[in-house]
Amino acid sequence: MRQKKPFFWEEKNFISFLLLPLSLITFTLNLRKIFIQKKKFRIKTICVGNIYVGGTGKTPLVSKVFGITKSLGKNPGFIKKYYDYLDDEISILQKIGATFVSKNRIEAINNLIENNNDLAILDDGFQDFTIKKNFSVLCFNQKQWIGNGFIMPSGPLREKLSAIKRADCVIINGDKNIKIEDQIYKKNKNVKIFYSKYKPVNIDRFKDKKICAFAGIGNPSNFFDLLKENKLNLIKTIPFPDHYKFSASDHKYLLSNSKDALLLTTEKDHCRIDDDYKKNIEFLKIELEIDNKDSFVELIKKNI
Repeated sequence: MRQKKPFFWEEKNFISFLLLPLSLITFTLNLRKIFIQKKKFRIKTICVGNIYVGGTGKTPLVSKVFGITKSLGKNPGFIKKYYDYLDDEISILQKIGATFVSKNRIEAINNLIENNNDLAILDDGFQDFTIKKNFSVLCFNQKQWIGNGFIMPSGPLREKLSAIKRADCVIINGDKNIKIEDQIYKKNKNVKIFYSKYKPVNIDRFKDKKICAFAGIGNPSNFFDLLKENKLNLIKTIPFPDHYKFSASDHKYLLSNSKDALLLTTEKDHCRIDDDYKKNIEFLKIELEIDNKDSFVELIKKNI
């Protein structure tokens, strides 16, 4: 079981300041990685990453980028570094297109090339300095933004905000926010900023029903807010840690707490539910919509 995000990651307080010396170690380790020699491939690579840990919408975005590059005549494949707790994300990507998984991303890209794919789309990997990327996108969620602004473990960041200097593009999931844009442009005046929204695909199936929602993603509250924004009759919400592995007792707990309500979760969470219980649980299918999409497509086109 993975742990929930610490409450002090959202605002600076005594605990976050107390942990700053440990964050300095994280910062030093990241600084050393910058000097690693980067491998360049004969095909182009697009990296969709983040600096805020979890809940920034990488997986829906890489799916979108996959569709865009296919429409531009490319034969893309996904690259995913293997961690046992990421089986849910890997499962979703495999349903969309060729997915190459390895504990080493360079090995995965070489396998992609051998398979005659001509574009590598990295789901995560912004902090992997062993690979020369041709185009890098950073994802943020407007609601969480950068939390308290500190690096792990005193905050939710993998790197300082100055890492935006390495990005070609930033996509913010949420509403337009000038203050956030100003912070981004101070670090990289040339970066392109786009906004995105989640569009529920099968929402009509759940209208006029009592809903008990649960989620084990980076920020479960964002999922619950999406349901509320779409006027679902939400009678109970149950958050779990990110990439939570549901046990038989968890399933029984959910069923007992839902009573006469429909159990609804995310697609990622549904992948982690035992087959014996899936018939009792629905998931919300979403698509990512990007504002000013034509400009985003043109930006990708120039870099592939």
